Amino acid sequence: MDNLYNQTNLLILQTQQTFRSLENNISNAIEIEEDIQEKINLINSNCEKLDVYLFKIPLDQRQNVKMRCDQLKYDSRHLQAALAVAKQKRARREAAANEREQLFHRKFEPNPDVTTINMDYSIQHQSSLQNSHRGIDEMLNTGVNALESLRSQRLTLKGARTKLLDMASTLGLSNHTIKLIEKRSSEDKVILIAGMVITVIIVVLLVIYFT
Repeated sequence: MDNLYNQTNLLILQTQQTFRSLENNISNAIEIEEDIQEKINLINSNCEKLDVYLFKIPLDQRQNVKMRCDQLKYDSRHLQAALAVAKQKRARREAAANEREQLFHRKFEPNPDVTTINMDYSIQHQSSLQNSHRGIDEMLNTGVNALESLRSQRLTLKGARTKLLDMASTLGLSNHTIKLIEKRSSEDKVILIAGMVITVIIVVLLVIYFT
């Protein structure tokens, strides 16, 4: 077990040194990353074997050995996280390089379709505004014509009222005489209605009597 522990600990040190070469050798980054991943896998495999051997040692030594094995597992997780960060940096570096390469070889050309769409939209918007202004002008003209018509009708009614007053003055009718005529008209209406009611009652009585 001690030999396996020492081998695993040495493998961790070698992996850390490989990370230093990864920083200095960008051109072979993928091969170095694969080498690091293989070493990490071997470290994890050794840690699993150490966990099995852990139950075969005496209880008084088990706690100390377990702490050493846990340290190896912690170092392995730390190496795996560092490898993930290195891969992300390489991916960003490659993406930036590809973008620069595409920019150098890109040919910028005008886009007539986009220009046409923008112009068509502007023309349509301008046409809608003109139609709205035309509709508002028509509504204002209609309102003005309605006001003129009402003003004309008011003048006509005012003239008719004046003519009626003039005719009344010409005939020499006073307000008292007009009231008497209206009162007489109301009395005649009452007499007419009363006569009609009495006639109906008499007819109904005759019908009942002869039947």
